[in-house]
Amino acid sequence: MTRQEKHLWYDFLRTYPVKIYKQRIIDNFIADFYCHRALLVIELDGSQHFTPDGKIYDAERTSILEKYGIKVLRFSNIELEQNFEAVCFVIDKTIKERSLSPACAGALPE
Repeated sequence: MTRQEKHLWYDFLRTYPVKIYKQRIIDNFIADFYCHRALLVIELDGSQHFTPDGKIYDAERTSILEKYGIKVLRFSNIELEQNFEAVCFVIDKTIKERSLSPACAGALPE
Protein backbone atom coordinates (compact mmCIF):
# COMPACT_ATOMS: atom_id res chain seq x y z
CA MET A 1 0.00 0.00 0.00
CA THR A 2 1.09 3.55 -0.66
CA ARG A 3 1.59 6.00 2.19
CA GLN A 4 -1.80 7.58 1.41
CA GLU A 5 -3.55 4.19 1.31
CA LYS A 6 -2.03 3.31 4.69
CA HIS A 7 -3.22 6.62 6.11
CA LEU A 8 -6.79 6.05 4.89
CA TRP A 9 -6.76 2.42 6.04
CA TYR A 10 -5.26 2.83 9.51
CA ASP A 11 -6.87 6.16 10.35
CA PHE A 12 -10.39 5.53 9.04
CA LEU A 13 -11.35 2.43 7.06
CA ARG A 14 -9.87 -0.30 9.26
CA THR A 15 -12.20 0.52 12.15
CA TYR A 16 -15.18 1.59 10.07
CA PRO A 17 -18.36 -0.14 11.35
CA VAL A 18 -19.07 -1.73 7.95
CA LYS A 19 -16.52 -4.27 6.67
CA ILE A 20 -14.11 -2.82 4.12
CA TYR A 21 -11.48 -4.91 2.38
CA LYS A 22 -8.12 -3.63 1.22
CA GLN A 23 -6.54 -4.72 -2.06
CA ARG A 24 -9.62 -6.69 -3.18
CA ILE A 25 -9.65 -8.54 -6.53
CA ILE A 26 -12.74 -7.81 -8.62
CA ASP A 27 -12.86 -9.15 -12.17
CA ASN A 28 -9.32 -8.55 -13.50
CA PHE A 29 -8.62 -5.60 -11.22
CA ILE A 30 -7.31 -4.99 -7.75
CA ALA A 31 -9.34 -2.33 -5.98
CA ASP A 32 -7.52 -0.27 -3.36
CA PHE A 33 -10.52 -0.70 -1.03
CA TYR A 34 -13.87 -2.45 -1.42
CA CYS A 35 -17.05 -2.35 0.65
CA HIS A 36 -19.31 -5.26 -0.31
CA ARG A 37 -22.36 -4.06 1.59
CA ALA A 38 -22.37 -0.79 -0.37
CA LEU A 39 -20.91 -2.23 -3.59
CA LEU A 40 -18.30 0.50 -3.40
CA VAL A 41 -14.71 0.70 -4.60
CA ILE A 42 -12.50 3.41 -3.18
CA GLU A 43 -9.44 4.34 -5.22
CA LEU A 44 -6.58 6.63 -4.30
CA ASP A 45 -4.88 7.93 -7.40
CA GLY A 46 -1.28 8.99 -7.81
CA SER A 47 0.14 11.02 -10.69
CA GLN A 48 0.09 8.10 -13.18
CA HIS A 49 -3.71 8.23 -13.14
CA PHE A 50 -3.71 11.74 -14.58
CA THR A 51 -1.81 10.95 -17.78
CA PRO A 52 -3.86 10.46 -20.97
CA ASP A 53 -3.28 6.68 -20.83
CA GLY A 54 -4.06 6.56 -17.11
CA LYS A 55 -7.35 8.42 -17.61
CA ILE A 56 -8.38 6.04 -20.42
CA TYR A 57 -7.51 2.96 -18.35
CA ASP A 58 -9.37 4.24 -15.30
CA ALA A 59 -12.46 5.10 -17.35
CA GLU A 60 -12.52 1.60 -18.88
CA ARG A 61 -11.99 0.00 -15.49
CA THR A 62 -14.76 2.07 -13.90
CA SER A 63 -17.11 1.15 -16.73
CA ILE A 64 -16.49 -2.57 -16.17
CA LEU A 65 -16.97 -2.28 -12.40
CA GLU A 66 -20.20 -0.32 -12.89
CA LYS A 67 -21.59 -3.28 -14.85
CA TYR A 68 -21.47 -5.18 -11.54
CA GLY A 69 -23.41 -2.37 -9.86
CA ILE A 70 -20.27 -1.09 -8.16
CA LYS A 71 -19.78 2.62 -7.61
CA VAL A 72 -16.20 3.85 -7.82
CA LEU A 73 -15.04 6.75 -5.69
CA ARG A 74 -11.73 8.25 -6.75
CA PHE A 75 -9.60 10.62 -4.74
CA SER A 76 -6.18 11.94 -5.63
CA ASN A 77 -3.36 11.39 -3.16
CA ILE A 78 -3.07 15.16 -2.84
CA GLU A 79 -6.80 15.47 -2.08
CA LEU A 80 -6.45 12.88 0.68
CA GLU A 81 -3.42 14.61 2.17
CA GLN A 82 -4.92 18.10 2.07
CA ASN A 83 -8.53 17.23 2.91
CA PHE A 84 -8.54 13.96 4.83
CA GLU A 85 -11.71 14.70 6.82
CA ALA A 86 -13.65 15.69 3.68
CA VAL A 87 -12.58 12.46 1.92
CA CYS A 88 -13.70 10.42 4.94
CA PHE A 89 -17.01 12.31 5.00
CA VAL A 90 -17.72 11.46 1.33
CA ILE A 91 -16.84 7.80 1.89
CA ASP A 92 -19.02 7.58 5.00
CA LYS A 93 -21.96 9.29 3.32
CA THR A 94 -21.70 7.09 0.22
CA ILE A 95 -21.51 3.86 2.23
CA LYS A 96 -24.52 4.84 4.32
CA GLU A 97 -26.58 5.81 1.26
CA ARG A 98 -25.66 2.72 -0.73
CA SER A 99 -25.99 0.30 2.20
CA LEU A 100 -29.66 1.18 2.41
CA SER A 101 -30.22 0.67 -1.32
CA PRO A 102 -31.97 -2.57 -2.38
CA ALA A 103 -29.83 -2.53 -5.53
CA CYS A 104 -26.75 -3.20 -3.38
CA ALA A 105 -28.16 -6.32 -1.76
CA GLY A 106 -25.45 -8.83 -2.63
CA ALA A 107 -24.91 -8.51 -6.39
CA LEU A 108 -21.43 -9.98 -5.96
CA PRO A 109 -20.25 -12.72 -3.61
CA GLU A 110 -18.35 -11.36 -0.64
